[in-house]
Amino acid sequence: MAGQSRLRVSDNKRFLVLENGTPFFYLGDTAWELFHRLDREEADYYLQAKAAQKFTVIQAVILAEYNGLTEPNRYGHVPLKDNDPAQPNEEYFQHVDYVVNRAASLGLYVAMLPTWGDKVNKKWGIGPEVFTPENARTFGTFLGSRYANQPIIWMLGGDRPVESEQHLAIWRAMAAGLKLGDDGRHLITYHNMGRHSSSDSLHHETWLDFNTCQSGHNFNNDNYQQIEADYNRTPIKPCLDAEPGYEDHPAAFNKDNGFLDQYDVRKFAYWALFAGAHGHTYGCHDIWQFFDPARHESINHARTPWREAVHLPGATQMQYARKLMESRPFLTRIPDQSLLASAAGTGPDHVQATRSSDGSYAFIYCPSGKPVGINMDKLSGETVWASWYDPRQGTTTAIGDFHRAGILQWTPPSSGPGQDWILVLDDAARNFPPPG
Repeated sequence: MAGQSRLRVSDNKRFLVLENGTPFFYLGDTAWELFHRLDREEADYYLQAKAAQKFTVIQAVILAEYNGLTEPNRYGHVPLKDNDPAQPNEEYFQHVDYVVNRAASLGLYVAMLPTWGDKVNKKWGIGPEVFTPENARTFGTFLGSRYANQPIIWMLGGDRPVESEQHLAIWRAMAAGLKLGDDGRHLITYHNMGRHSSSDSLHHETWLDFNTCQSGHNFNNDNYQQIEADYNRTPIKPCLDAEPGYEDHPAAFNKDNGFLDQYDVRKFAYWALFAGAHGHTYGCHDIWQFFDPARHESINHARTPWREAVHLPGATQMQYARKLMESRPFLTRIPDQSLLASAAGTGPDHVQATRSSDGSYAFIYCPSGKPVGINMDKLSGETVWASWYDPRQGTTTAIGDFHRAGILQWTPPSSGPGQDWILVLDDAARNFPPPG
């Protein structure tokens, strides 16, 4: 598979792993218009930047949201003949092939949306609705066969809910076609509209391998609650936030509210991960649409040319979340708010905790740097080694050894807006390396 291993769900149903069982950390970037708006040189630039920032997954759409059926790609090709999903345009897909191959060469998986959801359930936006169960199966079979040997994760949906039996029949048929075409090699998930999850209507679908939610674009969205809800569903399936608030996005789509920044995207990442998500998706408002003031009208007040936005600080800082999660045993991690002996708090003060099921380590996210009390009996060993992890720099500051007993109070190195810290508590006998 183009040098990458196939992905599967872990045996405990909580995470994604490579075929041999090695943990896979899904660190996604939102690049919805990648196939539609970039030429090959631009795609190279973008993908190399994301690989350097240690992302592992790129989320992109074949039948794109903004005039994706009628506005040609940079080479003058539309994806379908006569807007018919049963008649894909070979020239358009040759460009998709190039981008997928280039991503694979850089070690990146592509979470590929066959279509934006407005082509099934317009609800709002541009559309048009072009899918039936019959042509959805045909289109799915075509895609599954074409990309059977590529590092792909299928992501159905696209910002739209399932609101009728017809919608459900279309997505079921498309999933069946994908599985027929790729012989079931790739995982399948679903991207729902804001403040909703794939689990709302699809959790019991056998083709849905893991859930994603879209927590939306506002300050302090409590995505940990959405993740907690999906984490506790049965049957157990992995879950993640596939569209949290984007960096450089106007809060609640109103520029007068201010714009989300690096601090906001860090909060969304650590809240979700520590609440039980198997990975996380970062997004940037200027990147998903590949805003270029020379070519594109700004959508919802995009303001930074995409080549500059690639290097916004939040994008760089996502790799520190990955490094932290990969620095400790991965497949035994569970969310555990009972670690907290002090109030979890709300809004920007909400503290989220996670630990290994055997108590060998714990991470506690303190988003505003306020003191936190920890029930030390949740951990293992006689002695605990404590340190502070800085999610802005990916660096560790040692605190020292402590006897594991009772409740201990911990005060982060700094406090206030943007002064988030992660308390790391390790069973000293395990001799874990400094986190990250």
